Amino acid sequence: MNVRDPTKERDYLPLADHALIGNLRTAALVSLDGSVESYCIPNFDSPSVFARILDKHKGGHFSITPTVPFTTKQNYLPSSNVLQTKFLNDAGVATVTDFLPRQANGESSLFWLIRRVEVVRGIASLRMECAPAFNYARDAHTTEFVSDDSVQYCSQKKVLFKSSDLELDLRYVSEVTFDNVPTPEVKIDYLDLTQNGHLGPSACCDFSLTESQRVTFVLRICPDKKAPAEPKPTQELADTLDVPLEQVLIEGTSKLRPKDDPFLTKQFLEHLFLSTNKYWNNWIRKSTYQGSWKEAVHRSALALKLLIYEPTGAVVASPTFSLPEYIGGTRNWYVISPPSASWIRDSSFTLYALIRLGFTQEANAYLDFIFERLRNKNPDGSLQIMYTIHGGKDLSEIELLHLDGHKGSKPVRIGNGAADHIQLVGHVPHLMDCIYLGQKVPKLTPLESIWSVRVRSACVKSKCLCAYRREVRGRKRHFTVRGFHRFYGRVIESTGLRLADKRSLPCPNRNVWLAARDDLYEEIMAKAWNPQLKVFGQSYEETDVLDSSVLIMPLVFFMTPSDPRFVSTLQQILKSPERGGLTSNNLVYRYDVSKTDDGVGGKEGTFCLCTLWCVEALTRAGEFEKPLLYRAVSMFEDFLVYSNHVGLCTEEISEAGDALGNAVQGFTHVTLISAAYNLSRTLAQVK
Repeated sequence: MNVRDPTKERDYLPLADHALIGNLRTAALVSLDGSVESYCIPNFDSPSVFARILDKHKGGHFSITPTVPFTTKQNYLPSSNVLQTKFLNDAGVATVTDFLPRQANGESSLFWLIRRVEVVRGIASLRMECAPAFNYARDAHTTEFVSDDSVQYCSQKKVLFKSSDLELDLRYVSEVTFDNVPTPEVKIDYLDLTQNGHLGPSACCDFSLTESQRVTFVLRICPDKKAPAEPKPTQELADTLDVPLEQVLIEGTSKLRPKDDPFLTKQFLEHLFLSTNKYWNNWIRKSTYQGSWKEAVHRSALALKLLIYEPTGAVVASPTFSLPEYIGGTRNWYVISPPSASWIRDSSFTLYALIRLGFTQEANAYLDFIFERLRNKNPDGSLQIMYTIHGGKDLSEIELLHLDGHKGSKPVRIGNGAADHIQLVGHVPHLMDCIYLGQKVPKLTPLESIWSVRVRSACVKSKCLCAYRREVRGRKRHFTVRGFHRFYGRVIESTGLRLADKRSLPCPNRNVWLAARDDLYEEIMAKAWNPQLKVFGQSYEETDVLDSSVLIMPLVFFMTPSDPRFVSTLQQILKSPERGGLTSNNLVYRYDVSKTDDGVGGKEGTFCLCTLWCVEALTRAGEFEKPLLYRAVSMFEDFLVYSNHVGLCTEEISEAGDALGNAVQGFTHVTLISAAYNLSRTLAQVK
């Protein structure tokens, strides 16, 4: 049983023991024992307020946990991103429901973190701790208790946390759901955690609940008191909130309170809960997916939706940062972190997956984001491989040496030095593939406008792929595929030609594209193929080193999946590392870090992305060799076992089956959708 004893010092929880909630502006990671472990507000790229997952002592947390030993379970409400955590023991069962509010109509005017605590059986004694650590635990803050003017008909205090750049307040509402049951008493007090490294006082309270008693805690950015009140009250607003009209008015006036500071009532909180759950239900119902593994596909789609920054349409690769690829090691460089990065590669794959499931609105929003970047290219005419969620180009990498790192995995970093990697036009083919798929959807941005913002000129530049590119820190190689692929020059030309032909677009460089495509194909076949090992190598310089990124060759139509050279490479990758392959426990490594220096050092786990690429490669090859198709089913089913208790995936998996790397990893969920889609379709077609 999953028994937890709160009387013992709390250590780091496994990365897999977390779930994600969000509001399309930011997201929060909630642990299996009821602690908010990671939270940047108000946006994905804002500094963290809670980062306990990176420093168990001073990172900051917002926890609600029983005071006696308990077992715990966690689940999302059906077809929703509203999270429920249950605490169970012989005395009773308590439930914590966590969400960031969304209106059913899609509005998101209240940027609150809501945590509803109730007992569904017996009695439960619980402890709440709210210990913010502002600006990645670098800024000091003050804490005070002040009157809460958002709660009517009772004298109640709220907690006010003030740092130099941000003010938060913590409020609560006590209620009962049965008659003849007393309202629970809540008394919040100071909590001193400065001995752990906190730079200001925290808040806590111990409280007991019986069946039908409920306490809802609300953490928010303090509203701007200078904001003007709404001039005229309306009965419609009161009806929407299910409260009397006077409860939406400033006391003693006929004016409405500001929209971001309504009265806090149990009716209003219930309205936010129901409308948020309805929003997620309505969104996932738009999915057109009808294949196998539907539950896993829809959970992945809901996870991807949480990674979209709604104001610009940008897609973040992960809401977390600096989580290790190997516990205790230095491999935490892939820091899709504040300032949060939107990778063109990852985002384009996300777009591809969402279009396949019928979510065209998100596809349109992201394409608008990218087209704006195309209009504002670098002085040399290039695009960056990543941008901030606002479209900015500054992703300077900074080390936070004061944080211990997850389980001692140092250093903790924000930003990403990979932003200046020379990957030439490697991100363009991903975008081109998405555009090609998207042009089949009438509601997407007209292709003619895309063509006019120099996508075709970017395709012409693919000939420059003959130059070196820097993928690893400090070394330059002619990589066959990994990262942004040399052979993608050929893919760009092929996709560009398909687009031009499909939509009768002008294609003055047709012969140039054809020649570049054919030249690159011949070059890769001649220089990346190892005739002795009968595999495609990682680079022209190291054809004896396997790299699982070559698995995507048939996925991007570089070569047919039945080609003997590809099948031979696939068969070698499927062998264990001890036999010269890259597969362990039916999971696939990127490459053998003991055989090649990627400039980072240390070890890493098997890559979820590469495992799912292998599933797709096996699927396509399995159309011609059925045993490979059966192996694809086996590998995919095994992979789903390694997703966590709520169906979310991280970046990597250790040899012992533990989650590694950033959580939740968008690229993994994108590839899961693609693998399920193609495997399900192929199984239906192959007799």
